[in-house]
Amino acid sequence: MKRRQATEAIQYTLRNVPPGVDRALRQRAKQLSRSLNDVAIEALMRGAGITHEPIEQHDLDFLFGSWVDDPEVDKALEEQRQIDPELWK
Repeated sequence: MKRRQATEAIQYTLRNVPPGVDRALRQRAKQLSRSLNDVAIEALMRGAGITHEPIEQHDLDFLFGSWVDDPEVDKALEEQRQIDPELWK
């Protein structure tokens, strides 16, 4: 059997979530503009007494180190950044 690394995320499936809990979590997620998953994990952490442990996000890891300089894009962006004095009268 393969052992999990300490930093590897574990997945749960929760059943029989009371309707009131579901409504509260969904409402909080909407208010904070966060995912239901993030809000539910935050609630579990608070309930378990783990409030100061940072949540490590990996959503954009695939972009790390992928920047490529493109002179054509730089030129187009520079043209868009020009201020037209006639529009500001």
